[in-house]
Amino acid sequence: MLSQLKEFGLGATAACGACFFTNPLEVVKTRMQLQGELKARGTYAVHYKNAFHAFYTIGRFDGLRSLQSGLAPALVYQAVMNGCRLGSYQVFTNLKLTANSEGRIEFWRCLLAGAVSGAIGAFLGSPAYMVKTQLQAQATDTIAVGFQHKHSGFVQALSGIYREFGVKGLWRGVSGAVARVMIGSAVQLSTFSTTRERIAKTNFFPEKSWLIPASASMISSVAVVTCMTPFDVVSTRLYNQGTNASGKGLFYNGFVDCFVKIFKREGVMGFYKGVGPHYFRIGPHTILSLLFWDQLRMLSASHGF
Repeated sequence: MLSQLKEFGLGATAACGACFFTNPLEVVKTRMQLQGELKARGTYAVHYKNAFHAFYTIGRFDGLRSLQSGLAPALVYQAVMNGCRLGSYQVFTNLKLTANSEGRIEFWRCLLAGAVSGAIGAFLGSPAYMVKTQLQAQATDTIAVGFQHKHSGFVQALSGIYREFGVKGLWRGVSGAVARVMIGSAVQLSTFSTTRERIAKTNFFPEKSWLIPASASMISSVAVVTCMTPFDVVSTRLYNQGTNASGKGLFYNGFVDCFVKIFKREGVMGFYKGVGPHYFRIGPHTILSLLFWDQLRMLSASHGF
């Protein structure tokens, strides 16, 4: 039991360490994904032309502190979601569920284990991710995109949503989050595990070198962003949309409805809005979190924790 709790703790610590550095990119990504919501290209004002312009614009109009908007719920989300996700995945690995009878890592087993681990983490961390998205979308009227929820902070947002819509309201949009993290987690952990093993076998780097997990995580980050971005856009839209008095979304009825509406009104490229900052965020976050996770596990094992 203690060893399993340790795996969850290591996963949470690694993810939070990475989150602190990558949260500004998450703010930029969220704004760009909400820009021109359900509108055809060329029919809306473009406040954020690209990731670098978005950084400048947000800093100029909202202040530099706004680039860390939603940091508190982001850290809570990372601790809960990635603590459960990485911890569960490591438990599956320890139980040898990701390897065949000969002890070799198999891609499809890693893919399945990553998807299940991701679904668990996404469901439990959903309230924090919803508030994070809504706080990061808040902006001055001049550069505002998407629905503006006007929260004053993490705790106030959670309590306000609970008072108005109950427990169900805290998990609004969870369908998009589960799909998003299942895809991302399955791709990330499967590519990381299999790539790390293959890189280690080449003997290009010294045994137990941090460059092995670092290289594997770089490769993993490219695969993650390519597969995950459409689901990330859908998740952001579901979480940030306004609601009526009964708590029903104003724009989307659920994951499938959101997916179809984006495709019809914004086209395929609508699913890749914010892909630049998404990679700049997911890339370093994937590299840092997987590297921290791998090194923390090695450190823990070497000291007998």
